[in-house]
Amino acid sequence: MISSCGISELSSPSSWDTYHNPRYNFEFPYPSNWQALPMPENLDGQVFRDPQNPSVEIRGWAKLLEAAVSPTTGVNSSSVETQLPKSTGCEIASSQPQNFTTNQGFRGKMQVEIGEQISSMKLTLSQGEVVYNWQGQSKSETFADYYRLFYEIASEYRIPTPED
Repeated sequence: MISSCGISELSSPSSWDTYHNPRYNFEFPYPSNWQALPMPENLDGQVFRDPQNPSVEIRGWAKLLEAAVSPTTGVNSSSVETQLPKSTGCEIASSQPQNFTTNQGFRGKMQVEIGEQISSMKLTLSQGEVVYNWQGQSKSETFADYYRLFYEIASEYRIPTPED
């Protein structure tokens, strides 16, 4: 638990929109006044930025597990994932314990990283041959203000059910 992220002064948005991914069929809410950045050509996800604080971003994306990628199609390097800052080992391995359950009932791995400059909250869910991700990030000095908002959005992240 992060004690510095206890009480947030940032209030919950009064109006929400829902992003729905056309390629992988996942969705998550975002504050309706946040700005969408251009979607990558491969349609793997979307990034939203707080217009009042452009260093604050949320993003959702999905990808096929490496073993499921067709050698004939390859992987498009223009993706939401490639727009992320260099990872410090935050990728989930299927053997890592799951510690988070979405409101939809899917279990996944939630990781919070507090850095010197940037801090983030990342949710990773796997189903079938697809890995679904959501991340909220901000400057470290404002992360406590956004923690509850990030947690609320991660809780509402939805992926297709096996029946879909």
